Amino acid sequence: MTAIISTSPPVIVKRLDSATWEDYLHHVENTNSHLERVFFHLGTLWIEDMGNEGISHARFNKLITMIFAFWFSRIEGVKFDLLGGCVIEKPQTQGASPDEVLYIGEGSPQYVEGEPRRVNLSQSRLPDLVVEVADTTLASDLDEKKQLYLALEIPEYWVVDVKGKRVLAFRLVDGKYRECSESVALVGLPIELLERTIARMDNANGNAALWFAAQIQDLPTLDSK
Repeated sequence: MTAIISTSPPVIVKRLDSATWEDYLHHVENTNSHLERVFFHLGTLWIEDMGNEGISHARFNKLITMIFAFWFSRIEGVKFDLLGGCVIEKPQTQGASPDEVLYIGEGSPQYVEGEPRRVNLSQSRLPDLVVEVADTTLASDLDEKKQLYLALEIPEYWVVDVKGKRVLAFRLVDGKYRECSESVALVGLPIELLERTIARMDNANGNAALWFAAQIQDLPTLDSK
Protein backbone atom coordinates (compact mmCIF):
# COMPACT_ATOMS: atom_id res chain seq x y z
CA MET A 1 0.00 0.00 0.00
CA THR A 2 1.34 3.42 -0.95
CA ALA A 3 0.36 6.52 0.99
CA ILE A 4 1.11 10.12 0.06
CA ILE A 5 1.44 12.39 3.06
CA SER A 6 1.57 16.15 2.58
CA THR A 7 3.62 17.82 5.31
CA SER A 8 4.09 21.49 4.58
CA PRO A 9 4.84 22.66 1.05
CA PRO A 10 7.00 21.96 -0.83
CA VAL A 11 7.84 18.54 0.73
CA ILE A 12 5.62 15.59 -0.17
CA VAL A 13 6.38 12.23 1.43
CA LYS A 14 5.59 9.10 -0.57
CA ARG A 15 5.52 6.10 1.74
CA LEU A 16 5.51 2.39 0.89
CA ASP A 17 4.95 -0.10 3.70
CA SER A 18 6.04 -3.75 3.41
CA ALA A 19 8.74 -2.65 0.98
CA THR A 20 11.68 -4.81 -0.03
CA TRP A 21 15.33 -3.95 -0.59
CA GLU A 22 14.66 -4.34 -4.31
CA ASP A 23 11.95 -1.65 -4.01
CA TYR A 24 14.49 0.63 -2.35
CA LEU A 25 17.11 -0.01 -5.02
CA HIS A 26 14.59 0.68 -7.79
CA HIS A 27 13.75 4.08 -6.32
CA VAL A 28 17.23 5.14 -5.23
CA GLU A 29 18.72 4.25 -8.61
CA ASN A 30 16.00 5.98 -10.61
CA THR A 31 15.24 9.03 -8.51
CA ASN A 32 16.14 12.64 -9.28
CA SER A 33 18.83 13.01 -6.62
CA HIS A 34 18.55 16.80 -6.61
CA LEU A 35 14.83 16.79 -5.84
CA GLU A 36 14.09 13.51 -4.04
CA ARG A 37 15.60 11.84 -0.97
CA VAL A 38 15.06 8.11 -0.39
CA PHE A 39 15.02 6.34 3.00
CA PHE A 40 14.53 2.66 3.92
CA HIS A 41 14.18 1.07 7.36
CA LEU A 42 12.33 -1.93 8.83
CA GLY A 43 10.61 -2.70 5.54
CA THR A 44 9.32 0.85 5.12
CA LEU A 45 10.38 2.99 2.18
CA TRP A 46 9.74 6.70 2.06
CA ILE A 47 10.69 9.34 -0.48
CA GLU A 48 10.84 13.04 0.32
CA ASP A 49 9.96 14.98 -2.83
CA MET A 50 11.61 18.28 -1.95
CA GLY A 51 10.95 20.10 -5.19
CA ASN A 52 13.62 22.74 -5.66
CA GLU A 53 15.39 23.28 -2.32
CA GLY A 54 13.67 25.98 -0.29
CA ILE A 55 15.47 29.18 0.70
CA SER A 56 15.43 28.43 4.45
CA HIS A 57 16.66 24.86 4.06
CA ALA A 58 19.45 25.95 1.71
CA ARG A 59 20.51 28.80 4.01
CA PHE A 60 20.73 26.63 7.12
CA ASN A 61 22.37 23.76 5.25
CA LYS A 62 25.16 25.98 3.94
CA LEU A 63 25.59 27.53 7.39
CA ILE A 64 26.38 24.07 8.80
CA THR A 65 28.91 23.54 6.01
CA MET A 66 30.66 26.81 6.87
CA ILE A 67 30.62 25.98 10.58
CA PHE A 68 32.45 22.72 9.88
CA ALA A 69 35.05 24.50 7.75
CA PHE A 70 35.74 27.18 10.36
CA TRP A 71 35.87 24.60 13.16
CA PHE A 72 38.49 22.40 11.49
CA SER A 73 40.55 25.36 10.26
CA ARG A 74 41.72 25.72 13.88
CA ILE A 75 43.07 22.17 14.18
CA GLU A 76 46.42 21.67 12.52
CA GLY A 77 46.72 18.57 10.36
CA VAL A 78 43.13 17.41 10.75
CA LYS A 79 41.51 15.54 7.88
CA PHE A 80 37.79 15.89 7.41
CA ASP A 81 35.52 14.90 4.57
CA LEU A 82 32.02 16.33 4.18
CA LEU A 83 29.68 14.36 1.93
CA GLY A 84 26.59 16.51 1.64
CA GLY A 85 23.67 14.78 -0.05
CA CYS A 86 25.42 11.41 -0.37
CA VAL A 87 23.37 8.21 0.10
CA ILE A 88 24.55 5.95 2.92
CA GLU A 89 23.26 2.40 3.32
CA LYS A 90 23.68 -0.98 4.92
CA PRO A 91 22.58 -3.43 2.20
CA GLN A 92 19.32 -5.27 2.77
CA THR A 93 18.45 -3.32 5.93
CA GLN A 94 18.79 0.50 5.84
CA GLY A 95 19.32 3.34 3.39
CA ALA A 96 19.32 7.10 3.94
CA SER A 97 20.00 10.40 2.20
CA PRO A 98 21.18 12.79 4.95
CA ASP A 99 21.75 16.50 4.42
CA GLU A 100 25.31 16.28 5.78
CA VAL A 101 27.63 13.31 6.34
CA LEU A 102 30.88 14.13 8.15
CA TYR A 103 33.99 11.95 8.34
CA ILE A 104 36.87 12.99 10.58
CA GLY A 105 40.31 11.47 10.19
CA GLU A 106 41.41 8.70 7.86
CA GLY A 107 39.26 6.16 6.08
CA SER A 108 36.45 8.14 4.47
CA PRO A 109 34.72 6.32 1.59
CA GLN A 110 36.28 6.37 -1.87
CA TYR A 111 34.43 5.78 -5.12
CA VAL A 112 35.49 2.72 -7.12
CA GLU A 113 34.69 2.69 -10.82
CA GLY A 114 31.85 0.32 -11.61
CA GLU A 115 30.40 0.26 -8.09
CA PRO A 116 27.19 2.06 -6.98
CA ARG A 117 27.72 5.74 -6.25
CA ARG A 118 26.54 5.27 -2.68
CA VAL A 119 28.34 4.67 0.64
CA ASN A 120 28.15 1.00 1.64
CA LEU A 121 28.50 0.98 5.42
CA SER A 122 29.18 -2.76 5.38
CA GLN A 123 32.44 -1.97 3.57
CA SER A 124 33.23 1.60 4.71
CA ARG A 125 33.54 2.88 8.25
CA LEU A 126 30.70 4.80 9.85
CA PRO A 127 30.63 8.59 9.52
CA ASP A 128 31.37 10.51 12.71
CA LEU A 129 28.33 12.75 12.40
CA VAL A 130 25.11 12.94 10.37
CA VAL A 131 23.01 16.11 10.14
CA GLU A 132 19.43 16.68 9.03
CA VAL A 133 18.19 20.22 8.41
CA ALA A 134 14.51 20.28 9.35
CA ASP A 135 12.49 22.97 7.62
CA THR A 136 9.25 21.04 7.02
CA THR A 137 10.42 17.57 8.13
CA LEU A 138 11.04 18.02 11.87
CA ALA A 139 8.66 15.26 13.01
CA SER A 140 10.23 12.70 10.66
CA ASP A 141 13.78 13.80 11.53
CA LEU A 142 13.09 13.23 15.22
CA ASP A 143 11.18 9.97 14.71
CA GLU A 144 11.72 7.70 11.67
CA LYS A 145 15.10 9.10 10.65
CA LYS A 146 16.37 9.13 14.21
CA GLN A 147 15.49 5.44 14.52
CA LEU A 148 17.09 4.73 11.14
CA TYR A 149 20.40 6.40 12.10
CA LEU A 150 20.29 4.63 15.46
CA ALA A 151 19.95 1.30 13.64
CA LEU A 152 22.95 2.26 11.49
CA GLU A 153 24.84 3.03 14.74
CA ILE A 154 25.74 6.57 13.66
CA PRO A 155 27.64 7.85 16.73
CA GLU A 156 26.29 11.41 16.60
CA TYR A 157 23.17 12.88 15.00
CA TRP A 158 22.07 16.51 14.76
CA VAL A 159 18.65 17.86 13.82
CA VAL A 160 18.76 21.56 12.92
CA ASP A 161 15.27 22.95 13.53
CA VAL A 162 14.88 25.84 11.09
CA LYS A 163 11.66 27.28 12.47
CA GLY A 164 12.59 26.78 16.12
CA LYS A 165 16.18 28.02 15.58
CA ARG A 166 17.61 25.23 17.69
CA VAL A 167 19.91 22.24 17.33
CA LEU A 168 18.95 18.89 18.83
CA ALA A 169 22.11 16.81 19.16
CA PHE A 170 22.17 13.12 20.06
CA ARG A 171 25.06 10.83 20.88
CA LEU A 172 25.01 7.04 20.83
CA VAL A 173 25.29 5.63 24.35
CA ASP A 174 24.72 1.95 25.15
CA GLY A 175 22.67 1.40 22.02
CA LYS A 176 20.42 4.43 22.54
CA TYR A 177 20.48 8.07 21.46
CA ARG A 178 20.81 10.51 24.33
CA GLU A 179 20.54 14.26 23.84
CA CYS A 180 23.86 15.98 24.49
CA SER A 181 24.89 19.56 25.24
CA GLU A 182 28.36 19.24 23.70
CA SER A 183 29.41 17.59 20.45
CA VAL A 184 31.40 14.38 20.59
CA ALA A 185 32.69 14.54 17.01
CA LEU A 186 33.62 18.23 17.24
CA VAL A 187 35.28 17.89 20.63
CA GLY A 188 34.65 20.90 22.85
CA LEU A 189 31.89 22.48 20.74
CA PRO A 190 28.88 23.47 22.87
CA ILE A 191 25.57 22.89 21.10
CA GLU A 192 24.39 26.11 22.71
CA LEU A 193 26.97 28.00 20.61
CA LEU A 194 25.42 26.55 17.46
CA GLU A 195 22.03 27.83 18.57
CA ARG A 196 23.44 31.29 19.32
CA THR A 197 24.94 31.30 15.83
CA ILE A 198 21.61 30.38 14.27
CA ALA A 199 19.86 33.09 16.30
CA ARG A 200 22.20 35.70 14.75
CA MET A 201 21.63 34.59 11.18
CA ASP A 202 18.86 37.06 10.25
CA ASN A 203 18.80 36.00 6.58
CA ALA A 204 22.59 36.16 6.16
CA ASN A 205 24.33 32.88 6.90
CA GLY A 206 27.78 34.17 5.93
CA ASN A 207 27.80 36.79 8.66
CA ALA A 208 26.56 34.29 11.22
CA ALA A 209 29.33 31.88 10.21
CA LEU A 210 31.95 34.62 10.60
CA TRP A 211 30.57 35.40 14.07
CA PHE A 212 30.88 31.69 14.93
CA ALA A 213 34.49 31.68 13.71
CA ALA A 214 35.31 34.56 16.03
CA GLN A 215 33.70 32.83 19.04
CA ILE A 216 35.69 29.61 18.70
CA GLN A 217 39.16 31.14 18.43
CA ASP A 218 39.81 30.77 22.16
CA LEU A 219 38.28 27.33 22.58
CA PRO A 220 40.83 24.59 23.28
CA THR A 221 41.76 22.25 20.44
CA LEU A 222 42.74 18.61 20.64
CA ASP A 223 45.16 16.73 18.43
CA SER A 224 43.73 15.65 15.09
CA LYS A 225 42.57 12.06 14.67
